[in-house]
Amino acid sequence: MSRRRRNDPAQYDDLAGEWWRPRGAFAALHWLAAARGALVPPAERPGAVLVDLGCGAGLLAPHVAGKGYHHVGVDLGAPALAEAARHGVTAVLGDVLSVPLADGCADVVSAGEILEHVADLPKAVAEACRLLRPGGLLVIDTIAATAVGRFLMVTVAERVPGGPPPGIHDPALFVDRAVLVRECAAHGVNLRLRGIGPRLTDVVRWLAGRTDHVRMRPTTSTSTLFQAVGRRR
Repeated sequence: MSRRRRNDPAQYDDLAGEWWRPRGAFAALHWLAAARGALVPPAERPGAVLVDLGCGAGLLAPHVAGKGYHHVGVDLGAPALAEAARHGVTAVLGDVLSVPLADGCADVVSAGEILEHVADLPKAVAEACRLLRPGGLLVIDTIAATAVGRFLMVTVAERVPGGPPPGIHDPALFVDRAVLVRECAAHGVNLRLRGIGPRLTDVVRWLAGRTDHVRMRPTTSTSTLFQAVGRRR
């Protein structure tokens, strides 16, 4: 990991065998996928489509299964997409800055733990909103561009079990919340933000090997990890 630059997408290929290990390098992504999936309502129409931007190995799939969506995953990593396909996701090789899907194709767009990896946040937001049909739902979770966010998610989290692998994030790309809200609004999506964090009792049990899953809970602050939801007008 340390031999690659921060935020190098090839790091995910290096760790391809870790995706579905609940106690592996991507443990926290499992916790976040469950929290993100809880924000996705049952489909409102036959043939509804959920587009999962930066889908990785399809960790969202178990949490939206049975809700009535055709789950389409977009990612740059071919090894991760192969895993996603094995979990029922229609895999599309593509960049979230230029998604090879039609305008208005999605009832739901999920952008989970991806916006903090892109060099052009407005472009990524524009693509996510472009994919939404009128009334479609945008679901986001990401990391805030704050001093506390950088400290907790890089300085601290990269050094503790269950945290992100060292070097996986470039803190310079963490998300300015005001910019995110403004850019989404410019494309007809008014966002509501809330902070999230792990339940400390679950973390203790996870560290002790007594559970494979940590539940996320709402927090009063959006200064570190946060979720955002909004519908396209």
